[in-house]
Amino acid sequence: MKTAKKKIFIIAGEVSGDVLGAKIMHEMPGVEFVGIGGQHMQECGLDSLFPMSDLAVMGITEVVARAGTLFSRIKQTVNAIISEKPDVVLTIDSPGFAKAVVGKVRKSQKLKHTKFYHVVAPQVWAWRPGRAKKYAKIFDKLYAFFDFEIPYFTKYGLDTVAVGHPISDGLDKYKPQDAKGKIITLVPGSRMSEVKKLLPVFNKTVDMLVNCGYRDYKFVIPTVETTEKYVCEHIKTWKTKPELVGSDERYQLYANTYIAIVASGTVSAELAIMHIPTLVVYKMNPLTVLLARMILRVKWASLVNILMNKAVFPELLGRDANAPAITDAFQQLTLPHVRKSMLQELNLADKKWNPCKQKPAAVIAKDILSSIN
Repeated sequence: MKTAKKKIFIIAGEVSGDVLGAKIMHEMPGVEFVGIGGQHMQECGLDSLFPMSDLAVMGITEVVARAGTLFSRIKQTVNAIISEKPDVVLTIDSPGFAKAVVGKVRKSQKLKHTKFYHVVAPQVWAWRPGRAKKYAKIFDKLYAFFDFEIPYFTKYGLDTVAVGHPISDGLDKYKPQDAKGKIITLVPGSRMSEVKKLLPVFNKTVDMLVNCGYRDYKFVIPTVETTEKYVCEHIKTWKTKPELVGSDERYQLYANTYIAIVASGTVSAELAIMHIPTLVVYKMNPLTVLLARMILRVKWASLVNILMNKAVFPELLGRDANAPAITDAFQQLTLPHVRKSMLQELNLADKKWNPCKQKPAAVIAKDILSSIN
């Protein structure tokens, strides 16, 4: 008698989750996947329920502005899960959407045997520690990145496994060059809301850098599917037009980068692992900035700074994310002793990314399969 295929409803709401989701899918041949994802997961065979870009929002005011779309997508996803009756619902990051969907499916009481797993622990050590208890109520298992995150959740009974940070997987094959390519990489983010805020700042920054003598440098922006069209249109008005490269070429671009100026997020961690001198910037709505300062329990925005508890990468956030400040920080990072100090700190950070030296996606896939077979 032929055994029925196992079915997993997988959900990713942004580019980093889409990349990890694709790696997990690759490690699980023979499993039927349904759900929501982007380019990378679709290349692995996923027929996304709706465009992943509908979920790629961040910040309090931005979420409020898109509330109608988000509520509609939550309802659509809940109905799809109940209809599909998967063995596992696997949500990757996007905590607001993931909790809303899983909470509603649980309340429906229509799925008796489905297990609910989540990848990427919410940063309860940074803000709102009470979220750990809420996760324990609706998820059966949590895949965290770091060992220090485990106790925050196990004390509430949530089975939590540390798998290492997935961005450390495979980056070692992209060997950084010795800053001779004269490439300045600009990464305005993957969410439309952050891209719209940072691109004008980057435009002014490029003009200032050119006026300061960096006219012989090449400015490059790696694009992602969620914002590529907007970026292409926006840069048409720039005096110095940056070169655009596709998402699949970004790591080779990073390896040849002299200095990167990037939005706070996954990309800053990738660049830290690759030992690329980087400035981290983020332009938030004033209300979001105010509320963040009131509730955050950490000093830093970028993960390498949090892990090392110091400003390895300079951070320019909120009002500080302006062209003159970025230009000043950029010029500091051209100084040999500043670059040397940063690279020394990045070397020290290496052992913190993935101590177990296993592929996180493979660890997650193996654990899921063992739980449903």
